[in-house]
Amino acid sequence: MITALDHVVIAVRDLEAAVETYQTLLGRAPSWRTEAHGGGGEIAAFGLANVAVELIAPSSDGPMADRLRAALAAHGEGLASLAFAVSDIERAHRRLGRLGLDPEPITAAESVDPIGGARRVWKRTRVSTTATHGVRIFLVQPDPPPPSPMLAPAPAAVTGLDHVVIRTPDPERAAALYGARLGLDMRLDRSNPEWGARLMFFRCGDLIVEVAHDLRAGVSSGPDRLWGLSWRVPDAWSARARLHAVGLDVSEVRPGRKPGTRVFTARDRTCGVPTLVLEPAGATGS
Repeated sequence: MITALDHVVIAVRDLEAAVETYQTLLGRAPSWRTEAHGGGGEIAAFGLANVAVELIAPSSDGPMADRLRAALAAHGEGLASLAFAVSDIERAHRRLGRLGLDPEPITAAESVDPIGGARRVWKRTRVSTTATHGVRIFLVQPDPPPPSPMLAPAPAAVTGLDHVVIRTPDPERAAALYGARLGLDMRLDRSNPEWGARLMFFRCGDLIVEVAHDLRAGVSSGPDRLWGLSWRVPDAWSARARLHAVGLDVSEVRPGRKPGTRVFTARDRTCGVPTLVLEPAGATGS
């Protein structure tokens, strides 16, 4: 049913400030600007190799603007939703209904870039947030934005997303949702007392949906929440040097948990999203 993660949505208060932040972090310019479908929000999107990143901020008035402002007041800036790609939205919608995920009716959406006049058209449905335990999940038959132009040297610019992290108080419930119901391919399920966490990795296209549970907190019936992002770069040393030079608070480069990888943490200027930058094993900087 699901073929890839189409895009992640980050809710922000000030779109222009967020665009500047993510231009710096990604080393790329946005490739799409538009008004949100239905009005009340403005969007800037970055098209990467395996995912798009949408920044959305409230604009003017209306129901969407009110919802965005309420969410920002309650939770602050950060990850707001995930949109998974499907090749057949009608078939996916029927499957969601059979599995008790109570999808909204399929809607057609259109986006027009006000500068160049380019047009994108897609279909989508939203899964019930009660059924997803609080995480906003959409399924889309997509028409992705064009690739984002690079602003930084290639070794230091982000190429794509490596994994998105969801935190859960109930790992068995999450495994049933992402594995059995949404059909993602579970590749790892490991508890490590040294980390204080149980981690489950689900393959989605060429990236990972990581579900993390705090072992010390125990199991509860509270909501799941979108948490963080890990970006891929060809060379972690070059990427860290680039971000450090423009004033970001970044950690030193260190070995990643997966053998052969290198990582560092971006501690600020991420619009509330915990952020890791990762050089995969076998990349040019390894």
